[in-house]
Amino acid sequence: MSESQATSQILSKEVELPLRFGWVGLGQMGYPMATQLRRKLPSDRKMVVFDLDREACERFVRDWESENEKGVGEIRIVMSSREVAEDVDCFISIVPEGSHVKAVYLTPEIGVLAADTAGKLFIDCSTIDTSTSLLVGSAVQSSSPSPSAPALFFDAPVSGGILGAQNATLTFMVGCSSTNPSFPLLHILFSLMGSSICPVGGPSLGLAAKLSNNYLSALIALATSEAMNLGMRLGLDPHVLSACIKESSGSNYTNTKYNPVPGVCPDAAASKGYEGGFKVKLMIKDMSLAIKSAEEVDAKLVLSEAGLGAYEAAQEDPRCRDRDSRVVYRWLGGIEPEVP
Repeated sequence: MSESQATSQILSKEVELPLRFGWVGLGQMGYPMATQLRRKLPSDRKMVVFDLDREACERFVRDWESENEKGVGEIRIVMSSREVAEDVDCFISIVPEGSHVKAVYLTPEIGVLAADTAGKLFIDCSTIDTSTSLLVGSAVQSSSPSPSAPALFFDAPVSGGILGAQNATLTFMVGCSSTNPSFPLLHILFSLMGSSICPVGGPSLGLAAKLSNNYLSALIALATSEAMNLGMRLGLDPHVLSACIKESSGSNYTNTKYNPVPGVCPDAAASKGYEGGFKVKLMIKDMSLAIKSAEEVDAKLVLSEAGLGAYEAAQEDPRCRDRDSRVVYRWLGGIEPEVP
């Protein structure tokens, strides 16, 4: 049986959604993801949220109340990850770094493991190193030793950026196989926030896929920036060049959806002063994680030093610092057309 056939077969089974959902991490990605989840859950489902930024939690509730005139679908703000875990059946986290994931789950008294985890589902969508995810996952699973009520943990990092989170078109890279008994539920949950769900094997392999993908994405974005700058300086109109690349061997996602030249993709961060989007410092973080992972498994990387160096230099440039990572085009000295 093929992987797609196995997926279709297991998804044909009836699955019941949990009644109580918890969310930790209402940052640039977490906020729109949690919004999509709350918006699409049945009205009788409850949601508990926590973020170190209390204002983000309060804004999340206000936005829901203004959108939901009937007042259905309770949302409650709490003060710690432990309080979230205590009052939910399904717990989802998305925070910036591995140290933050450890803090969410392992901090004594206020972390997840200070709560009763029996029978609960834990999902971490953060992009972190695989060793931290394996450590946290093992700790979660060991926290409820009862075979009849295990605590389950899955890594499920996402790809698609802020636009993907806002439009529910994310790709979820899930650290389990399609035959895992929990996958039907995971598939349904992730389908509320994304358009592509990829079961990639077992624990931490979701992160392995994400780091591999982001390493490639970073280099493609840099190469696209170089190519656009080259073509424009040779006299090409950026829209014409982008359209030509789209139909040729250089075709890629960055060119089509997030072209680094202002005005080519109206909804891209490049057309909005490189504000928002996937920040340079996050690209540096993900590339560094991928490079470290490559060293650990003796995977040769030829382009890593030059690629990472370009993004690090862009982050040091005051014109580029803390902007969308495609601002590397500006760092290269790319021509920036005026955007109407």
